[in-house]
Order: sequence, then C-alpha cells, then structure tokens
Amino acid sequence: MPEIYCVRAEYGTYAKHFVKGGYAAIGWFENTDLSAVKQREELYPMYRKAHPHDTSNLVVGQQVGQIARFLFEIQAGDYVITPDADTELLHVGVVQAKPPYFFGEVSDGCRFRHRRPVKWLPGTYKRSAFSVPFQNTIRSSLTVFAVSQQEHFLEVIGLKQPSAHGPEKVYDSDRAVLDQLLELNDQEFEILITHLLSALGFEGAEHTGKSGDGGVDATGELNVANLAKVRLFVQVKRYKLGTKISARDVKALRQSIPAGGQGAFITTADFQGKASDIALEPGFPRIGLVNGRQLVDLLVEHWSDLPAEFKNKLGLKPGLVRE
Repeated sequence: MPEIYCVRAEYGTYAKHFVKGGYAAIGWFENTDLSAVKQREELYPMYRKAHPHDTSNLVVGQQVGQIARFLFEIQAGDYVITPDADTELLHVGVVQAKPPYFFGEVSDGCRFRHRRPVKWLPGTYKRSAFSVPFQNTIRSSLTVFAVSQQEHFLEVIGLKQPSAHGPEKVYDSDRAVLDQLLELNDQEFEILITHLLSALGFEGAEHTGKSGDGGVDATGELNVANLAKVRLFVQVKRYKLGTKISARDVKALRQSIPAGGQGAFITTADFQGKASDIALEPGFPRIGLVNGRQLVDLLVEHWSDLPAEFKNKLGLKPGLVRE
C-alpha cells in the first residue's frame, strides 16, 4: 500500500503553484541543487553551514530529517497532501517516478526550488471529510511528515482497492456505537454532546435545547491558553443512519449564531455535499460539521472524561465496544 505524506506550501501560499506546475516542493538551501546528495548524512554539514545560528542538535536533526524525508523516503506512487490557502481544503496528488528530484526555477512564482514531480488529482478534498484522528495528524507543524491511516485516506478520496477475494464481512464498530447512541432520547443525546464539549475543553458548556431555542442545543466557550477564545453554538440531530442533513438545515443554524460566534452541527447521520459548502461560505459564521463516524472518533478520544451515567446507559467500555 502506498505511503501518504504531507508537504506544506507555506500556509498554502504556493499550493496553486504546486498544482499548476505538477510538483511538490520544499525550501532550505534555496540556491543549492541537491541532485548530487545521495544520503541523509551529507545534509548535516550543509545545513549547519547554511544555518549557523541553529546550534541545537535536536533542531538540526529535525530539519535535516524533513529534507531527507522529501528527498529519499517519498517514493514514486506515494500520495502527497498539500493544504490549500483555504485551510479547509486539501490538494492530493501521486508522486511520479521521473525525474525523482529536480532543482526548479523561481520564474513560476514559487521560491521553493527542491521539487518532486506530482500528478495532482482534480479538484480538492474537504478536511472535514476525513476522520477526526486523520485531521489531527495533518495538524503537525512540520513541513514534511508521514501520515498514517492509508485505508481510510484511500476510501475518502475514492481509490480504495477492492479485495481480491471479494467483499469481506467485518465488524463495524462505528455502526455499533451509533446504534447505541440512537437508543438515547433527544434530550439525553443533547446532554451527552454538552458533556463532550466539556471534555473537549469548552468552559461553561450548557445544554440549551428547548422549544424556541432557534436550533441551538448546546453552547460553550473554548479558551486556547489565553491566546484565543471561541464561543460555539451547537445544533444536535439524533437521526437514523443513512439520513443526510440538508444544506437548508445547516443554513438555518446561522440565524442563531451571534456576531463573533461560530457554529457546529453534530449528528449521528451524515451531511449532503452542499451542506459543507454552506457551512464554510465566506462572509458568514463558520459552522463545523461532525457526522456520525467523526462523532464516534471524538467519543473514543474523550470517553474517560464523560459521566459514568452515560457510559453505563450506552453499555460500552473503553474502546467503545459492547459490554
């Protein structure tokens, strides 16, 4: 199975250059062709000479590791992800065999000259289409890094290879958890999501669901180390599996989000394709969408922080499997 790597384009600044030019690229040694470099060890003295102020062996090792990963570890046939300038969107491409590396010209507007040929897939993919663990992985601050969960990645981009022995019947743990969530009544489910907000770090998370609430079932404020505050207004829908929340439903939530706030729509089901476009429409409050399987991811991650009453009610144990 091919490996997956993320190669950042300076906060998406050069993402369009990557796609138009058919490559992925990195900086470092911007005036030095690295074609003659054959192994990682050769990069250490080069890096120290170019960056004499980086005296930490840890820092030097991390930077050299990223350059070496780009030059030597990424292979033809591997997938590359590059976040767009619009951070909600991801470009995906396949690394090509020839040339394995080339020293590009800056005449195309991209100052990153160390390049690998990439055939980019048409269009972009929404970050929200991937699982929560996958989204967490690609938040790394590194420029070049490997990403796990290959099967999930290929499934989301529509390229999962069928088994040679035909479809296999496997235990769907996400489905089992969602079935248990559907056993809760509406109020219980809304309160569970309020507890989940608290587990995620939202202070003052409050269940507000009632008649005339304008669609808001829970609220909370996230204070990120006193660096930023986010006031969140959440709508919750406990819908049967296979149902899809419409763009109209997502748009209606906007009316209940005050200036400076953000929204979230959390469901056991899924969303129509146009719903995610509405949720991120420029000029309006951002609305995060969490579908059923992403909700399970969040519950798995924060299960230990939820009240015992709900754990017992759902009849699940750590790992979210049936007791």
